[in-house]
This record gives sequence, C-alpha cells and structure tokens, in this order.
Amino acid sequence: MSKYHQIIRYPSITEKNTILKENQNRYVFEVMRTATKPQIRKAVENLFGVKVVDVNTMVVKGKKKRMGRFSGYRSDWKKAIVKLGEGQTIAKFGEV
Repeated sequence: MSKYHQIIRYPSITEKNTILKENQNRYVFEVMRTATKPQIRKAVENLFGVKVVDVNTMVVKGKKKRMGRFSGYRSDWKKAIVKLGEGQTIAKFGEV
C-alpha cells in the first residue's frame, strides 16, 4: 500500500457532502490525523489525477457512546475538504 493510501483513508459520503460535490466541486475525505494540507493535496492529485485548488481541514471530536452500563468515547478523526479545479471530477465518487 502506498503512502498516499495511508494519508487518505476513505471518502466521506453523506447527503451534505454530496451537495458540496455537486454545487461547489468539493470532495470530503477522512484523512490520517497527522496529515498536513500539502500532503493531502499531493495525495489527492497523485491518486485521482486531478488538480487541487484548495484544501481545508478540521479535527472532528469523538462522541461519547454507551454500551449497556459501560461508557466510552469514539476516536477523534480528521476531515479534509478538497476543492478541485474547473471541470475536474473524481470518477465513481459516491455512486452506488
């Protein structure tokens, strides 16, 4: 597995993210917690063969969850919103 596959874990496909993709040409990925914006840009460009215009990142805090009488927290994770150049798309993204 290449280092780019380690940086980008998987795409985040939700209703809100699908609207972002269709209207603003932005794609959302779950990425490695220690990944930087230049690393994410390079990984998307090399994996999908597109030109990245902008990268925004945020750390999503884990929620508190209970399983019977036991409680714990989900892990924190990092989300990257990637804007592609005009006319650029990622094939098969979010298609079922």
